[in-house]
Amino acid sequence: MNRQRFFNFIEEKLNILAYRIEQRGKLNHLELHNHSENFYLRFLNELFGWKLENVNVFKSNVAAIDLIDRTNRIMIQVSATATTDKIESALAKDIHAYSGYSFKFVSISKDAASLRRQTYQNPSKVTFDPKNDIYDITSILGSVRGLEIEALEKIDQLVRQELGSIDETKIETNLAKVIKLLSENELDPDSGGLQTISFEIDRKIEFNSLVKARYVIEEHAKHCHKLDKVYAEFDKQGVNKSTSVLASIRKTYVQNMEDSDNDSLFFKILDLVTEKVRQSKNYVPIPYEELEVCVNVIVVNAFLRCKIFKNPKGYSYVAP
Repeated sequence: MNRQRFFNFIEEKLNILAYRIEQRGKLNHLELHNHSENFYLRFLNELFGWKLENVNVFKSNVAAIDLIDRTNRIMIQVSATATTDKIESALAKDIHAYSGYSFKFVSISKDAASLRRQTYQNPSKVTFDPKNDIYDITSILGSVRGLEIEALEKIDQLVRQELGSIDETKIETNLAKVIKLLSENELDPDSGGLQTISFEIDRKIEFNSLVKARYVIEEHAKHCHKLDKVYAEFDKQGVNKSTSVLASIRKTYVQNMEDSDNDSLFFKILDLVTEKVRQSKNYVPIPYEELEVCVNVIVVNAFLRCKIFKNPKGYSYVAP
């Protein structure tokens, strides 16, 4: 059914975004947080019929406010931190100029159900009802689920534009750039064997309890043939890039497998590989979204080639 397909895609993308924001926040990388402000501006406008604008377009670093709807008199703080103190701190800021506005808090990475049951000090003159004015992924998805099919399809299209689109024309070019950077260091002799094998992907995903990572694997596995093509082009030049890149990713996996596991380890590898590319002395910046796609494809390819994560027992492996 189209309704379920639309909802499943929206739910998947919002939850992956929330998870990535939280994980990258631990590394003090805030690109996704900044991107999310503009994403949720469009998303909430489409969902609720609001007319939100980004406050920073008019005035930089406005305390406590990220988005504002001057028509419906709504002000919103978008935050990866979901605590009582965070909300009270926002309400305590100098926002008296917005008397008569409704203050809303949107948690973009953490569950905020407990916050809706709290009481808050509100010295400002803005309206704030915790039960109805605190949003998180779960409550937002609840509103999405109740939409008519036409409205749900519009939300689906918006999410695909913002979070699900891949520029096919740039993938191979950017992959070549990223591969060169990842292969700058010489192959680690202790990186382990690099025998390529095939297997049932679903079984490996389930065996490693990859829930949110499953979406990334399934989304980017279909682009691995492009990566194989890039590797083959390097091979024609007499440069075996695949061996050093796969070894680099495996080394990252081995170094972190004792501290993290399952989804946490998968996304940590993505973040560390991304950071390695960005820290390369020869790195020429490309848009974050394009870099993310490249790293996702390369890491997913390493997963498919069985260089990272455990393989279920009982396979009859077949070398391609």
